[in-house]
Amino acid sequence: MNATHPYRTTIQPVPEGTPRPLWSEMIPTYNCARYLRTTLESVLSQDPGADLMQIEVVDDCSTKDDPAAVVEEIGQGRVSFYRQPQNGGHTKNFATCLQRSRGQLIHLLHGDDCVRDGFYSKLQQTFTQNPQIGAAFCRHIFIDECGHWQSISPLEQQKSSILDNWLERIAVQQRIQTPSIVVRRDVYEQLGAFDCRLTWTEDWEMWVRIAAKYPVWYEVEPLALYRTHSTSNTARYICTGEALRDARRAIEIFQQYLPEAKASKLAAQAKEKWAIYALDNWTYQIVATQDFSTVKSHVREIFKCSHSPQVFQRLAKTFIMLGLRYFQQAYTKVVPQTGQQDTVTS
Repeated sequence: MNATHPYRTTIQPVPEGTPRPLWSEMIPTYNCARYLRTTLESVLSQDPGADLMQIEVVDDCSTKDDPAAVVEEIGQGRVSFYRQPQNGGHTKNFATCLQRSRGQLIHLLHGDDCVRDGFYSKLQQTFTQNPQIGAAFCRHIFIDECGHWQSISPLEQQKSSILDNWLERIAVQQRIQTPSIVVRRDVYEQLGAFDCRLTWTEDWEMWVRIAAKYPVWYEVEPLALYRTHSTSNTARYICTGEALRDARRAIEIFQQYLPEAKASKLAAQAKEKWAIYALDNWTYQIVATQDFSTVKSHVREIFKCSHSPQVFQRLAKTFIMLGLRYFQQAYTKVVPQTGQQDTVTS
């Protein structure tokens, strides 16, 4: 692997003489200005100053809102703003963020996500004390459209430290959300930007690529907030089937990074996990569309991932539960529940 690649933007070193802060807080946005205020406030509340942190919003030519106005209002001149000349998609926008960064450490923070107090100080200490690591990430909290906590990512290990056997673990399952991870800029310079062949799992492929070359640190404290909402890319890709297709593409791409003796086995495990995850987490949402072609496509994509006995068993269980749910709903409509007990008169 090297920085020159047909599907990855090359990230050139920062030119000599350019001021180099420790941090580059790069915030890609697209039609999410209603969340950007909260995102920026979470960063600025921990701002170590311009000498230590570059803060820049990179907008992918938003059409439905005005992120520049939010940056001007909240940033008060502290936050830079760059607007793409035309919409190129989020993967290319990420590459622009990396290219425009000047700091030694890069944090990509989606314009609808946030960081919690202590994020920068904790991870700065981690990189200072562990110069051999290429990246560090923390636990993350899932929040909804209103910012309410939904769940916390599971612990990878009991104590904060460099992860053991991390390449195999991250290759089998996506375990990192982008706002939780910080990467050394020179790592991106060596490995290139995100793979433009991917539309949804470009981050997963990148984390596997990094793990194949560098030690990765894990911070047990949940210091990042990842927002889920109905207008996100994830919600759209789930219903079109693109999410599963893209997961398979990512696995096929990063299989070459894995130890040759284990690559095929790990790839099969990854595909099986995605198939089961899709069954458990997306099937009800897709069936609710009442679009038979969408449901059929969903099942087809699951079997393209895996034909394992576990997948067949989970599929049968899922559709039995769906049948019971819809039978119950139909019965409730036909036989309304009055909440009153029948009485017998003599």
